[in-house]
Amino acid sequence: MKFSELDGAAVGAWGAGREIRSLRAAFDRHLPTARLAVIVTDQPVPQAERGGFPGTRFATDAGALAACDVVVRSPGVSIYRDELRALLAQGIPVTTSTSLWLAEDGGRGVIAVTGTKGKSTTATLTAHLLGAAGRSVQLAGNVGVPAIELLDRPAAEHVVLELSSYQIADLATGPRVAVFTNLYREHVDWHRGEAGYRRDKLRLASLPGVELVVANAADPGLAELRDSAGEQLRTFGDASGYHVDERALRRGDAVVAEIAALPFPGRHNALNLCAALATLEAVGVPAPPLPQALEGFRMLPHRLETVTLDDGVAWVNDSISTTPESALAALASYPEHRVILIAGGHDREQDYTGLGRELARRGSVVLGLPVTGERLVEAARAAGVADAELAADLPAAVAEARRRARAGDVVLLSPAAPSFGAYADFEQRGAHFRALVHTG
Repeated sequence: MKFSELDGAAVGAWGAGREIRSLRAAFDRHLPTARLAVIVTDQPVPQAERGGFPGTRFATDAGALAACDVVVRSPGVSIYRDELRALLAQGIPVTTSTSLWLAEDGGRGVIAVTGTKGKSTTATLTAHLLGAAGRSVQLAGNVGVPAIELLDRPAAEHVVLELSSYQIADLATGPRVAVFTNLYREHVDWHRGEAGYRRDKLRLASLPGVELVVANAADPGLAELRDSAGEQLRTFGDASGYHVDERALRRGDAVVAEIAALPFPGRHNALNLCAALATLEAVGVPAPPLPQALEGFRMLPHRLETVTLDDGVAWVNDSISTTPESALAALASYPEHRVILIAGGHDREQDYTGLGRELARRGSVVLGLPVTGERLVEAARAAGVADAELAADLPAAVAEARRRARAGDVVLLSPAAPSFGAYADFEQRGAHFRALVHTG
């Protein structure tokens, strides 16, 4: 289904977030006879927030969508919910604003980036390098602007689109290029299990319109994809292509850039850069010289963001970390420092055994936050961490870290869990950490 096919339709939306607000604005500008008839949310929307949807009815019962011609779901609404399946059984099409936009243009010139972690950084790096190479480019999706807003922007040679598994799960039209950074256990609640998450993530490579697949050869979670993509496949992370050793980023045997010269910490971020470079190579764009081409590039907020250096102690905000694997990557970014790790959050049944072992090997201090912090502390102690304890909340953890930290330490908020329950999202959690550090 294309966006233009909604003219004259009564559209229902499930959710009232950023993408639905952009969709409403796109209707006003492009489809004057389409109307957003009803918005369903799981929690009532405050009256003050309804002003952006004039003439739209609000409800908390998904049955209100049954009278609509089509339903546009927010990415956070799982396609596996019984209410949504009931709408499909009634013959009511369900889509997303991203899917509507992709179908409108057929995915031409679109580079879609996905992965369990690293997709935002990889997408941003890819767009930055395309621009540095003299190409016109738009950055959209979960980073940049919602894809539907590109209807109002001048056409570009390339659109770099960051996609989550939530958006891929029922996507109908593929991009020209599908880029995969890695794949491991995550979002099992939304996808009703790990197998569902893997299936929904990997389906991006097989969608209509996909011509090239760029995948991390070093990630075992992508082995299935590497076996199925055939001649479409281009890889990074292996010795023949762009890869990282202890000192440098290389293309085969040739040194492309010294890791110490890159404007971001961590081997995992250097590997994200490999993904971006391999993508440029796949679409036939010569890579601009490094590290010069990265001048002006800034890491996204809440991703290994140094909040301050205070009395020789680095305070680092990595609130985007929602898995043990991402916390391990954050730890590896500071190999020469003692790390005081603040971690814990919403429980998604993650396994903290490996993280506990690495914390023990590093001689780290662990301060666990509710809810998963209890399991993390147990795993750390079982692995031999001598200094691991629970904190009541983030303010208590920051205060305790301040008491323990000494010159040369890194106090690292890398929660290895989502923020739900204590915070609305990882941005709010990271902003609170920043505020606590600055006011302490």
